[in-house]
Amino acid sequence: MDKIYLQQLQFYGFHGLLPEENKLGQRFQVDAVLYLDLTKAGKSDDMNHSIHYGYAYECIKEVVEGEAKNLLEAVAEKIADKLLSTFSLLQACKIKLIKPDPPIPGHYQSVAVEIYREKSK
Repeated sequence: MDKIYLQQLQFYGFHGLLPEENKLGQRFQVDAVLYLDLTKAGKSDDMNHSIHYGYAYECIKEVVEGEAKNLLEAVAEKIADKLLSTFSLLQACKIKLIKPDPPIPGHYQSVAVEIYREKSK
């Protein structure tokens, strides 16, 4: 399966269990892998046979910067649902949602969830 990668997309959202996360917000990063057949796009050089990166970015942005959720899992699920329902050529997607600065004690680079979803047939 061919893939389109959108990596290290940066957003500001209000997701989290703690009240201050919902009020103050924080940074989020998204890596997305879009699975589809790119054969026709490669042969025809026609955008109608691929997925516009800018439109995919805007779909992800709308979710991350939109309605606050308690869990990263819920945000990732909503991103996958939106992408799969928006792009008819998209067969599956892998979404990694990263929270670089969660309000937890300790030393770490980030916390993240990653999901893989396929279009239901």
